[in-house]
Amino acid sequence: MSSESYRYLVRVAGTDLDGSKKFRYALTDIKGVDIRLAEAILRVTGQDPDVRMGYVSDQDVKKVEEILTDPIKFNIPRWMLNRQKDMDSGGDVHIIGSDLTLSVKNDVDTMRKTKSFKGIRHALGLKVRGQRTKTTGRKGQTVGVRRKKR
Repeated sequence: MSSESYRYLVRVAGTDLDGSKKFRYALTDIKGVDIRLAEAILRVTGQDPDVRMGYVSDQDVKKVEEILTDPIKFNIPRWMLNRQKDMDSGGDVHIIGSDLTLSVKNDVDTMRKTKSFKGIRHALGLKVRGQRTKTTGRKGQTVGVRRKKR
């Protein structure tokens, strides 16, 4: 490993990754890739997960991008994908980057339009997943207890 092949920034799937991080942790900086998926990708490519991202070759980066576009083709289990039974396509897909942000926004808008329980909670700005709201999740000025003036 010579210093000539080291890169401080590595572009993978439209995201700039820090070259000083280890390969497995650098991949988690891509939106939609968690540590489990990153380790599964590295297992498929046969890469050492502890090598620094700056030393990874361009062909290895291309292989990782190829796996990210279609993980099922490379025998990554379906339960690792973030869009199982996608409403738009009907299949199991894995979405990363800005496409993931857009699809989540579309899902929330669909819930609002159909006036589902979760959609109503989103529209009102309340907690959606069953958390308590009596004391937590308040926005704006805090409300405290006032003493009676004597």
